[in-house]
Amino acid sequence: MRKTLRGVLSLAVLIGTVSATGASAGAATAAVPAEKQSSGSVSSGESSSEDIKDRILAIPGMSLVEEKPYPGYRFFVLNYTQPVDHKRPSKGTFQQRITLLHKDTNRPTVFYTGGYNVSTNPSRSEPTQIIDGNQVSLEYRFFTPSRPAPADWSKLDIWQAASDQHRVFKALKKIYSKNWITTGGSKGGMTATYFERFYPKDMDGVVAYVAPNDVVNKEDSAYDRFFARVGTKECRDRLAGVQREALVRREPLEKKFEAYAAENGLTFDTVGTLDKAYEAVVMDYVWAYWQYSMVADCDSVPADAPNATDQEIWDSVDGISGFSAYADQDLGTYTPYYYQAGTQLGSPDIEQPWLGNLSRYGYQPPRSFVPRSIPMKFQPSVMRDVDNWVKNNARHMLYVYGENDPWGAEPFRLGKGARDSHVYTVPGGNHGSKIAGLVADEKANATAAVLRWAGVAPATVEADPAKAKPLAKFDARLDVRDDELKRNRTLRP
Repeated sequence: MRKTLRGVLSLAVLIGTVSATGASAGAATAAVPAEKQSSGSVSSGESSSEDIKDRILAIPGMSLVEEKPYPGYRFFVLNYTQPVDHKRPSKGTFQQRITLLHKDTNRPTVFYTGGYNVSTNPSRSEPTQIIDGNQVSLEYRFFTPSRPAPADWSKLDIWQAASDQHRVFKALKKIYSKNWITTGGSKGGMTATYFERFYPKDMDGVVAYVAPNDVVNKEDSAYDRFFARVGTKECRDRLAGVQREALVRREPLEKKFEAYAAENGLTFDTVGTLDKAYEAVVMDYVWAYWQYSMVADCDSVPADAPNATDQEIWDSVDGISGFSAYADQDLGTYTPYYYQAGTQLGSPDIEQPWLGNLSRYGYQPPRSFVPRSIPMKFQPSVMRDVDNWVKNNARHMLYVYGENDPWGAEPFRLGKGARDSHVYTVPGGNHGSKIAGLVADEKANATAAVLRWAGVAPATVEADPAKAKPLAKFDARLDVRDDELKRNRTLRP
């Protein structure tokens, strides 16, 4: 069962040495984190005569890759020395890539996690725009170049990743002493949630977008119910027709696929055969459409698939699913995701009854997309633990979902133990849903909550949340993240 929860410098200080000497910010630690900071915490201020870059690089284990200019900010690409195993920090280190969009140490900070590679170009997450703050972005461990060598894949789990984030926070909190909010979308939203579960005293708030929550990996009927009602019947019928034709015409379209693979140098050693790769792409088609598109986009889907040309069927599938998705060249980039999906995160399996008996392999499990040299064993208790924790312990946690996003079929839900936490859904929204897309009252309440948690809510907003709006003006270069949404056209969150 495959679930697609689908942006180097020298070693500055050995982690073991830092731990042994008790050196502060760079020391490896899995200890209980410091208490959450109130909105009145003391700031280091911008009055220091020392340049911010020098202050950052004074952190043990921190090194500069490059600085890029951007009006109103300083933007740094950094490497930070992390232990491969936070439980045994003396057993080796690796360099983890970080970016820092610096505005002012007197402003709050957003800790952004995408769950994959980190972009090395300046950008702002929505919460960063809302609070007009700094932003620290972290590359997820084992996504290159942030991968230990040699790679011990048993050290790729949600606790180790949360501990990476905890160490970065502890190191930078000494400089950025105002409130911190963690955020991320999809796998990044999951990452933000796991960080809060393991280190609940670090952050002052969590904003998780379109975060899947696969509590029981073997129970996926929620997805089948979703696909039976999403959008309009006309749109569902169009998509089903194209997907079915792509399997009916497997022979001629696979010849096109062979030519396409040869032209682009694609190989299929991991998945096994071109046939398996072809079917995996086709099986993603309906899911990928709803993940990235809107009901209005259905006009671009062939209305009469049986009478469409082979090229029309090919173009529709390629444009939505992407025929390179299960080639070694693409899978290599996302091996850490598939490994996690097959060991802890889980992966969805849907019936797609409109295909009849045309599928030879069904939804292939994550194991099919990870080299056989990497051992995998699923741990069913991990997601149950997180789900239970969120229901009973959520504090200052905000979840935003899209009504038409398949990943929202299994969302995080709040229980009686939750406090000042919220779950909202964007009407007609897809996997790119944001606070800005919510209905007016929910948008205002969500924005007010983020401002409040960050400690920067104006008095007018404290008195009337309906007046809440982002503190920073929209910046077309910093705030548009469509490249991130379209990065993965296949079933990866």
